[in-house]
Amino acid sequence: MFSSRDLTIQQLRCFVAVADEGQFTAAADELNVAQPSISAQINRLEHVLGVTLFHRGRRPIALTDAGQQLVPLARRVLAGIDDVFSEAEDLEGLRRGHVTIGTTPSIGATLLPPLLAAFRRRYPGVAVSFVERHSREIATALEMGDLDLALMVGPIAHPNLAISTLAHEHLIVIVGRDHPLATHQTVRLSDLANVPLIYFHEGYDVRTTTESAFAAAGLHPSVALEGAEIGTVHAFVAAGLGAAIVPGLVAAMSDDVVALDLVEPTIERTVCVAYDQRHSLSRAATALLEAVRDETVNGDWAARTPGLRIVVPPPRG
Repeated sequence: MFSSRDLTIQQLRCFVAVADEGQFTAAADELNVAQPSISAQINRLEHVLGVTLFHRGRRPIALTDAGQQLVPLARRVLAGIDDVFSEAEDLEGLRRGHVTIGTTPSIGATLLPPLLAAFRRRYPGVAVSFVERHSREIATALEMGDLDLALMVGPIAHPNLAISTLAHEHLIVIVGRDHPLATHQTVRLSDLANVPLIYFHEGYDVRTTTESAFAAAGLHPSVALEGAEIGTVHAFVAAGLGAAIVPGLVAAMSDDVVALDLVEPTIERTVCVAYDQRHSLSRAATALLEAVRDETVNGDWAARTPGLRIVVPPPRG
């Protein structure tokens, strides 16, 4: 007894070619195969289906009723098969595809734009979705399968995630150009105890790090404004409303403020790229991961970012 597993693409291609050409010889020429092979494929198809497909005694040979019913079905099947191969070729060449990347707000506003611009130039057909969250939320989204890839702040302890360090980044202080500290090159954390500070929105990684540093030093910061986002921190500082402790990445966003090195203590954070190692990355996600590595190694992140030390990430695999 035969089943659908005995039916082959080649049998259907030979059948449609004979139906179109009206003879086995012409069909063999069309498919560039020997005529005996065509005949064998048709015979096998008839055995599998249990019907006769052609009246062979006529010239040109004619389709039986069963053959006539099979022709449109066979054409649809072959068209679907061709679509599968076309889709695979597109994905192989990354002419199409989709990838979702998550980042923290500071990375999304600074490191990500040139990275995605370079990726888009190379793979214009690949759609990219972008999610902006804080690092803990990003890590959870990766494990839930909502993201393919993430750029976030470490250290992050998630055993399911493959995490590579891209850079170590110092937190620095920004002040307005008329601020009393604007003539300094460095500032200690203790110097900021009585300086009005602009705080990021609660939940921001840098705010959590800042609060922990003050607490460890036994200091109580003076908060002038809190709840700011990346762009508004710059605007508030430039307007003279206070100083702010920010990532070096953020300090480089504008010339309206003065950047000071934060010392005693130096506060460092780690910029990482991560994906869920329990699942295979798609070709689009693999290409974006490689683009992250290329931009880290060859881009100008360090040149335009105070206190950023690049770490060459290892290639995947």
